[in-house]
Amino acid sequence: MDIGTTIRERRSIRKFTSDKIPQETIREVLEEAQWAPSWGNTQPWEIYVVTGEVLEKFKKANMQKLMEETVQHPDVPMPEKWPDALQQRYRGIGKSVLSALSIARDDVEARNRYYADMYGLFDAPCLIIACVDKDICLEYAMLDVGLLMQTICLLAHDKGLGTCMLAAAVRHPEIARELLPIPEDKVIVIGAALGYPDPDAPVNLFERERAGLDEFVTWVS
Repeated sequence: MDIGTTIRERRSIRKFTSDKIPQETIREVLEEAQWAPSWGNTQPWEIYVVTGEVLEKFKKANMQKLMEETVQHPDVPMPEKWPDALQQRYRGIGKSVLSALSIARDDVEARNRYYADMYGLFDAPCLIIACVDKDICLEYAMLDVGLLMQTICLLAHDKGLGTCMLAAAVRHPEIARELLPIPEDKVIVIGAALGYPDPDAPVNLFERERAGLDEFVTWVS
């Protein structure tokens, strides 16, 4: 698959099959992804790959926090307000997801089930968590983490896997610290669900949209 096709066809997967991923396949993705660029080749990222029994404990605890409406204390502040144009796009993807799932806007119970699925990582058999050291400049380190995670997503797609970047995976970092050997001097940045996409799930098939170039490009000559 050429890189242009990979970029266009890769999408956020919101329903995975139960098929386990061979560890060697995950290693191949990560070994290739480490060639992503970073500030001065610092490669500040630290990655935790979570599967099996520990992942099931993570999912259960994460969904429990949602149901209990536990106050969130993510290591990295989450966006609470967007400019109008960005807010419109954010609402647009939400409408597309709910429509694909046949969830009416006023169906609170069904929406809550969807949120529970999200906190359960959409049944993915693998979670990748990216961290950085607290002693480095977080703003630039997060750019580097973004480059790495995007590269992971593209490589995974090329191997027939699906991914979904999930803030919901790191809204309660105390869960990860309890279950994983993540030291207190690390910042938990983002998580990505990894697995094989369910090919029949409508939520994996709806048409996506992107802004036109004129909305974000200024040509200067």
